[in-house]
Amino acid sequence: MASEPIIASDPSWPAMSLADAERLLTAPGAKFEMATLAIDGVETRIWKNAPPSLRWLAEAARAHGERVFTAYEDERVTYEANFRAIAVLAHRLRDMGIGAGDRVALAMRNLPEWPVAFFAGASIGAIMVPLNAWWTGAEMEYGLADSGARVLITDDERHHRLEAAYATLPALEHVFVARAAEPLTGIVTRLEDVIGTPHDWAALPDIGLPEATIAPDDDATIFYTSGTTGAPKGALGTHRNMMSNILSGGYSSARSFLRRGEAPAEPTPRVTLTVIPLFHVTACSAGMMGVIATGSTMIFMRKWDTIRAMEIIEREKVNITGGVPTIAWQLLEHPDRDKYDLSSLESIAYGGAPAAPELVKRIHAEFGAMPGNGWGMTETMATVTHHGAEEYLNRPTSAGPPVAVADLKIVADDGMTELPVGEIGELWARGPMIVKGYWNKPEATAATFVDGWVRTGDLARLDEEGFCYIVDRAKDMIIRGGENIYSSEVENVLYAHPAVTDAALIGIPHRILGEEPAAVVHLAPGAVTTEAELQGWVRQHLAAFKTPVAVRFVHETLPRNANGKILKKDLQGLFADRVA
Repeated sequence: MASEPIIASDPSWPAMSLADAERLLTAPGAKFEMATLAIDGVETRIWKNAPPSLRWLAEAARAHGERVFTAYEDERVTYEANFRAIAVLAHRLRDMGIGAGDRVALAMRNLPEWPVAFFAGASIGAIMVPLNAWWTGAEMEYGLADSGARVLITDDERHHRLEAAYATLPALEHVFVARAAEPLTGIVTRLEDVIGTPHDWAALPDIGLPEATIAPDDDATIFYTSGTTGAPKGALGTHRNMMSNILSGGYSSARSFLRRGEAPAEPTPRVTLTVIPLFHVTACSAGMMGVIATGSTMIFMRKWDTIRAMEIIEREKVNITGGVPTIAWQLLEHPDRDKYDLSSLESIAYGGAPAAPELVKRIHAEFGAMPGNGWGMTETMATVTHHGAEEYLNRPTSAGPPVAVADLKIVADDGMTELPVGEIGELWARGPMIVKGYWNKPEATAATFVDGWVRTGDLARLDEEGFCYIVDRAKDMIIRGGENIYSSEVENVLYAHPAVTDAALIGIPHRILGEEPAAVVHLAPGAVTTEAELQGWVRQHLAAFKTPVAVRFVHETLPRNANGKILKKDLQGLFADRVA
């Protein structure tokens, strides 16, 4: 397949090649200078100037002083107040005997207490275990048992899902509950008894962090995979993994300036509306770390609501939002959008799921904001490729090129042969963001992590300039009578139809062909189309065998997990009438 054509309206773009931009940005003495280091015996390029640890970042963030770090409803927490709460909670954990290598689980919605708990544990060398707050009690119990967490810091809702399981978890010694509605007993106490409410944090004593020595490659986090196949696996990450994203994000931004012929701007504080959960690496590592490094503000919502989001964007002059493509579509398509001043938006970025090319263009055309995307996974602590601004407008079906410290390759089914440019195979990635492996799962680790590379399970291709195109998840590819059908290819065609704002292609069993493609779509408000029209639309653009044999329409946007991936297995039941 050829690269997508350059379609920038400015004929002078790009003003600089990717290779020249990389050489300039990573030159000796430059902010994005690289070095080579042996990590677990593998020579790895690293960002020379990345912060060494989460502890270092927490202490350095005090320099932002009275700037607002987190805002939730009427609670506005400054960087100074946030640090004081981190320090007090860190001392309490240390007094309980928590230290290097101990696991501290964190299960709550996006609240100001979330980053406080995260940095309090990480700053004394504990391994933080952010649990999926969308999980059932049984799923969270699995995470607690698998990680062997000694302490759980949670909110009232998650506490009630879990409290019956506390006695069955021998490693669990104490539970702190934020915003508890009822009295607590036994090993369970109120988090407010230690640090007070967010309104109180500015008045906490300035006691600093407890002593701890932390190296960049020390264990820092266990983030659980989405578990779309089998039980979730805990990806064991390091401080270097987390800190690499700060430089990776900055590098991508600086590269965009050079590509348009401008000098890179110094990072300045921005206001972000954070709607993706912090228990996901995109929000925690790629999002929150950059927010802190630049002294920016994170605004939390209890749950996504388009009207509420537009009110916040207008009132708070939000510069950046996103998370998953659905959010961007809902902002664009809402009938009351023109009632709100959304002109402060500079970027709408998302990850975890592919987006329709039409969405990329509309973000820029209708909001005047730049679209942003990238590729990563739990096992890469988020960012490996990054795609934004004119780069993304010109290649809207790409996930972007890798950042300078990362490498990509496409590998054939034999797991050994590297495929040439343009060929589709499994995407492998390496760099300082790749996690150590899976917690307590040596066989799965050996199968997935090979000599510094992670086998991603994504099918992809690379173009001549190194831009990555995610074609499908290997397990989502449909094989119809021996012919491969990549779901993203068909989904992009469906997205291009003016009536469609959400789409998924799945395989349904067929006695002779093995399986056939079928589509589930969600339409734009007021839009009307038919199964036959959409089938004809696909047939106009793709080979006939890729045309969905059936189309089902749903009133709501498609079900997704917390990482933004469509839960395709949940859609199979819509085609029960076609399954023999």
